Amino acid sequence: MKKNNNDDLLWKYASLGTQIIVGLCLMLYIGNKIDSWIKFNSPLAIWILPLLFIVAIIIKVISETNTKK
Repeated sequence: MKKNNNDDLLWKYASLGTQIIVGLCLMLYIGNKIDSWIKFNSPLAIWILPLLFIVAIIIKVISETNTKK
């Protein structure tokens, strides 16, 4: 029995969505802990860590979907 290509894509994007949600929640939690530990006047880590995570995810998606000639 041959697997459907659409099922493979579904699982691939579902796992990517789960990674994004879990990663953002983790970065927000860590950023909050860092901000409370260092006692910044403004919440720097809670902004910077998720931003870095989003940039890393975008780079990952671009590199995985890049077609090689």
